[in-house]
Amino acid sequence: MSRSEAVGLVLARPARLLGVEPFFMEFIAGIEEKLAERGLSVLLHVVAAHDEEIATHRRWAGRGLVDAVVVVNLTVDDRRPAVLAELELPAIMVGAWNGGPDTPAVITDNAGPVREALAELLRLGHRRIARITGPAELVHTRARTVALTEGCAAAGIEPVLLEGDYSAEAGARLTAQLLRRPERPTAVLYDNDVMAVAGLGVAKDLGLAVPAELSLIAWDDSTMCRLASPALSTMSVDVHQFGISVAESVLELIDGAPVVQRWSPPARFTSRGTTAPAPDRA
Repeated sequence: MSRSEAVGLVLARPARLLGVEPFFMEFIAGIEEKLAERGLSVLLHVVAAHDEEIATHRRWAGRGLVDAVVVVNLTVDDRRPAVLAELELPAIMVGAWNGGPDTPAVITDNAGPVREALAELLRLGHRRIARITGPAELVHTRARTVALTEGCAAAGIEPVLLEGDYSAEAGARLTAQLLRRPERPTAVLYDNDVMAVAGLGVAKDLGLAVPAELSLIAWDDSTMCRLASPALSTMSVDVHQFGISVAESVLELIDGAPVVQRWSPPARFTSRGTTAPAPDRA
């Protein structure tokens, strides 16, 4: 029987992004669906930075408010796994985890999907390729960047990389920078859906035809990608199932059972209305 009947999730990100970014709402819905089968719920807390997240974990552990926590958006030299071990607060690491097999984790392959997206763009004849990334300190951002730069090097090209923060504002601003370059890219890969939708709007405002003059690929296939005009090609992830897989690991952890190493559902390229042959090839 659970001591607190709650599983903790702290999101260290601007609260304003949660209102427009579908990923975490779908992810949490998947977790809650599975936990509800056991009468458990998610205790969600949104903070601005990891220091506040660690303070929250300390408070939860001290008061026995949660039976386990889910840790997302791992960063380079992340302090959270060590703190949680010190607190003896059971935890599941989620995403780009490479800290060893002894820590329960649901792991995401970030390199494979980037290679798949790049292969599609190269097949379409694109040679001027850009990517608008998430925050550079995130481990999964770095993994995607390495995969893209290595793949482009093998193809004899060099990508343009601009760092964003997953917001529509960043997507619009950075897309405008790219499209005003003398040698503007013919294809842009975004690290989430919100930035991609904003980038599509900027391309239209600048009079560029999508996809005839510019191909765009989003990451995370949310409803906003399907409702965009034209509908956005994406790296599609079953985010709801991702959440369910995390909850399955959490339940094993709470029960004191061996935690099976799980992988998140792989991202797969879904072609829609924003990818086409490069302009000089068409």
